[in-house]
Amino acid sequence: MIIRSRVYRPCGDPPHKCIIMNHTISFTKMQGAGNDYIYLDRMDPTLPPLPLSPSELAYRMSPRRTSVGADGLVLMLPSAVADARMQMFNADGSEGSMCGNAIRCVGKYLHDRGYCPKNTLTIETRSGIKYLDLHLGADGKVSSATVDMGQACGEPSAVPLSCDLPLMNTPVSVSGVTYHITALSVGNPHAVLFVDDPEAVDLLTIGPALEHHPLFPDRVNVEFVRFANDHVLDMRVWERGSGETLACGTGACASVAAAVLMGLSPADTPITVRMKGGVLTITCTSDLRLSMTGEAVHVYDGVYFL
Repeated sequence: MIIRSRVYRPCGDPPHKCIIMNHTISFTKMQGAGNDYIYLDRMDPTLPPLPLSPSELAYRMSPRRTSVGADGLVLMLPSAVADARMQMFNADGSEGSMCGNAIRCVGKYLHDRGYCPKNTLTIETRSGIKYLDLHLGADGKVSSATVDMGQACGEPSAVPLSCDLPLMNTPVSVSGVTYHITALSVGNPHAVLFVDDPEAVDLLTIGPALEHHPLFPDRVNVEFVRFANDHVLDMRVWERGSGETLACGTGACASVAAAVLMGLSPADTPITVRMKGGVLTITCTSDLRLSMTGEAVHVYDGVYFL
């Protein structure tokens, strides 16, 4: 498919490293629960520099219908403190701190491509080192992963918030409507709202209004959550820098942590979070430590022409 000044085509068996020659970039498309990213293999430190900044590449490659199409871009890089480092960029080019669905796919890539053939990995992110347990399918490749997501925190300085007190089921007026918001950091900022029906929310209006609300100086990811029962939550998400996505791993974690804080769901018990793109299983302890289990799927490899 020719796209004006650039051509995108899937490849049968391309080299899996991000090799830049004549302004072409080899990439891999992967998804977890429908949260899809473009992955660039930068594990070889001798590779030449990318022809554009990762931020610019994310902005150019993420649009659907007119480019590759994704929720953003992820670089896989060597690390001095972990098995690898993950750097992620949202579809608008802004750099994110952490993505629970993307990190599972990073683990799959590193294992399946032979960089880290073990079943337990450490991945360096902007929000710290994350620990992955990889689960293999019958073909010996990673089919899913469990991630230690760290501890959720509602302190204003951690989220961050522009106010001095935490938001814990706190009424906030947005576009003339009052919502009760619980704000938590799970390596990135989240605003969780429990509603009767996430599908009835005018997400195109309320999502950006909350993302850019003055309470959130670094913007925020927004989760609209329905309490199905104490072991099941239904979630719809608006991600900062990307808009509505089919799933959000850190958002699912924040939603379960909020449910535990509010006494809606039990601690230390697997909770199913259902999203448009799929299902994640989240366990939250009484002190808000989180683990997440979900799929990691290779979609295709391709070459992007600048």
